[in-house]
Amino acid sequence: MRKFFKILCAASLLCLVANASELDKIGMTYVKSPLNVPSIVDKFKGFYAKSFGMPVEYSEITSGAKQTQALASNSLQFLNCVGGTSVILAAANKADIKIISAYSRAPEAFAIFAKDKGIKTAKDLKGKKIAGPKGTILNELLVRYLALGGLSINDVEFVSMGIPAAQAALENGSVDAALLAGPAAYNAKKSGLSVVTTGKGVITPVIVTATSGEFYKKHKDLVEKFKKAQDEILAFMKANEEEALKFTAEETGLSIEAVKSMYPQYDFSPKITPEDIKALEATQEFMLESKMIEQKVDIKSLLID
Repeated sequence: MRKFFKILCAASLLCLVANASELDKIGMTYVKSPLNVPSIVDKFKGFYAKSFGMPVEYSEITSGAKQTQALASNSLQFLNCVGGTSVILAAANKADIKIISAYSRAPEAFAIFAKDKGIKTAKDLKGKKIAGPKGTILNELLVRYLALGGLSINDVEFVSMGIPAAQAALENGSVDAALLAGPAAYNAKKSGLSVVTTGKGVITPVIVTATSGEFYKKHKDLVEKFKKAQDEILAFMKANEEEALKFTAEETGLSIEAVKSMYPQYDFSPKITPEDIKALEATQEFMLESKMIEQKVDIKSLLID
């Protein structure tokens, strides 16, 4: 009887430990810019919470480095929109990170602008002062575009600053060109600034969704539910485009005309394609050249099967 009691107590203790480890909510990033329609639709309609069967706690973290840090600390379970650059950097630094799916591709949403309409080609940028965020898709666009003209980043004066500051610097004449994306790029074009190039034909920036390898091992069912909700959101967007774009205008503060103009630039297909892998590998080469990382990672090994 005493032996049975000990076994019963041990079993009860195991159950308590198991129950204590069960999740009662999901932590996920919420990034609405540049034009992240799927995330905005979810905020209004709650697809992920319905799929998980539990509350979702959203964190508005736009910095890729801070997103991957939050994932590593287990304060978040899903990164719903993180740059391929940030994932590669985390993996190169031995972080436990896995790519679930693609979030978006929008090469035309990233652009180099100039005030001087005489700046039309990569060669025209030689010796110019150019502002933009370092270590980002826009930085990669600049490097790749300069290469098309036989130039390198050393042939220009690159000043690292955020997109709003870069746009202001271009408008007040402090710099000759600026790297802009999303609403900033749309507004710059509307204001009459000249588009030197977009990312189309130059780079294919891949934004992804991610989780940790450990979380995937323990909760494959929740990762599958995440993917299911992602598909449901895209189906809703296709069937209810006007409503989805209305949500987006409301959430971003953009006019509905601006949203409708920008929306066709985005491909939100979740399937990671061979072209996406090539694009991520090209991004990794840029990171190696820029000394952001010291060694390669196997991009395919980051993908969840």
